Amino acid sequence: MALSDLNPVERNEEGIAAVLGILKQRFGERFQTGEAIRGQHAHTTTYIPTQAPDGVAFVETTEDVQEIVRACAAHRVPVIAFGVGSSLEGHTNAPGGGISIDTSRMNRILAVNPQDLDCTVEPGVTREDLNRHLRDTGLFFPIDPGANASLGGMAATRASGTNAVRYGTMRENVLSLTAVMADGETVTTGKRAKKSSAGYD
Repeated sequence: MALSDLNPVERNEEGIAAVLGILKQRFGERFQTGEAIRGQHAHTTTYIPTQAPDGVAFVETTEDVQEIVRACAAHRVPVIAFGVGSSLEGHTNAPGGGISIDTSRMNRILAVNPQDLDCTVEPGVTREDLNRHLRDTGLFFPIDPGANASLGGMAATRASGTNAVRYGTMRENVLSLTAVMADGETVTTGKRAKKSSAGYD
């Protein structure tokens, strides 16, 4: 089947206009609609042409993400998650327009537990940032997809790399994550306790 045989995604112009107004008022300078920024947030090396979002929101908290997702859900506008843009397979394209949620400012390493061999990070932390932070602990984060990807993006794409044979992929290295669902509610998928632990979590 040729790409031209697929039905084009219809844009919800009325909903997009409403959401653009809401997010401009709410986020101010942290919401951008300039052509260059929108193009950067839709970069791809596939044969599919770049399909830019209508706006880019630079979020700093989970609550920011929830607020954007709820507004977009209410007006039936697509959302596209964006880490650092290292994916080249069209994951950030916006065929129906919509809002790109840039998590690069959610870049804090919240906790490191050397004895438990785990840490808690925000989605915008990159693998190189984490390894620099871990350097003095004797630990390292083994997943290496080649690019300096964000951990949120790596989890979303189940990244692997040259160390996967020994250390596994992102699937084996994520104990728990908090995700914002399509209605703006959050779910947490697990706890820090390992499966092999005894007693209550």
